[in-house]
Amino acid sequence: MPTRDPAAARLTRRTVLAWGGAAAVACVAIPAVSRAAGTGSRRIVLHNTHTQESLTTEYCRDGAYCAPALQDVAHVLRDHRNGAMHAIDPGLLDLLFTAAERCGRDAEFEVISGYRSPESNAAMHARSPGVASHSMHMEGRAIDVRLVGCDLTRLRDSGLALARGGVGFYRDLQFVHLDTGRVRVWNG
Repeated sequence: MPTRDPAAARLTRRTVLAWGGAAAVACVAIPAVSRAAGTGSRRIVLHNTHTQESLTTEYCRDGAYCAPALQDVAHVLRDHRNGAMHAIDPGLLDLLFTAAERCGRDAEFEVISGYRSPESNAAMHARSPGVASHSMHMEGRAIDVRLVGCDLTRLRDSGLALARGGVGFYRDLQFVHLDTGRVRVWNG
C-alpha cells in the first residue's frame, strides 16, 4: 500500500474536520458539492483496474455522508501513477449510484480513472489532445468507469438522462466518463 504524501494527509484531515469536527464522527450531514440522490442509505462498490483494489462501502447512511467511507473512496480512487490522493466529490458518488439505479443494476463499477494529480494530468495531456488540460479528474469530480453487467451505451444514456454533469463516451476504450461539472457530452 503506497504511503500518503503529507499534502494529501493534510487535505484528508482538513476534509474530515470540515465534514464533522472530528474523525470520530462516523456519519455527518455534510453539504454535497452537487445534488444528493435522496435521503436514504447508499452503497457503492469500486474495483480499481490499475491497482486491483476493491472497496465495498456505505458512503451515505440515512442521508448523511460517512467521512471514513469517503476517505476510503479517496484512497481507492487515488492517482495510480504516483499515489497522490484527493477528496472525491460525494455528488460524484451519488451520480454513479443513481446512474446504476436507472440501469437496473447494483452500483458496482470498474474504475479506469478516478483522481488524477496535476503532474499525471499534464503528462497525459502532452501525449493526447483528448485529455483536458484542466480536467475535472484533478478536482475529484470526474471518473471513467464501466458498470458491472451493463452495456456501455446504457450507462452513457443513463448519465445523459440525469443531466448532472459531463458525459463522455469512449466505446473503443470501453468506458464512460462521468463528472459533476456543467452538462455537456462528447465521444472519445
